[in-house]
Amino acid sequence: MPQDPAERRVVVTGPPRRTRRASGYYRPRTEIDEQTTLGHTYVRSLMRSQLRAALTVFAVLALLVGPLPLLFAAMPDAHRLQWAVLGFGLYLPLVLLARWYVRRAERNERDFVRLVEDR
Repeated sequence: MPQDPAERRVVVTGPPRRTRRASGYYRPRTEIDEQTTLGHTYVRSLMRSQLRAALTVFAVLALLVGPLPLLFAAMPDAHRLQWAVLGFGLYLPLVLLARWYVRRAERNERDFVRLVEDR
């Protein structure tokens, strides 16, 4: 006797071949990995914010250290003062500037990761 078609079962093993994406859902990490235009825009925005922080530090450093040769030329006999300014007067501003830059760069990266990571 032939089997009844209602009693036969088909077992499918393995991953599904096609999956549907939810409409309006995108994954920024995939966009970056696949180097799409949107992914390029994400990376470009990160690079732009990092460059902005670096140029800010460079401008402050140039304004802080740039006028020193003119100041030293105005006081030719004050060698001890010049070494004191270079050794002690610039140390704290440089450390604070470096600390600000590192914190800003880490914040930019943290914001980027928060934007890109899967939710």
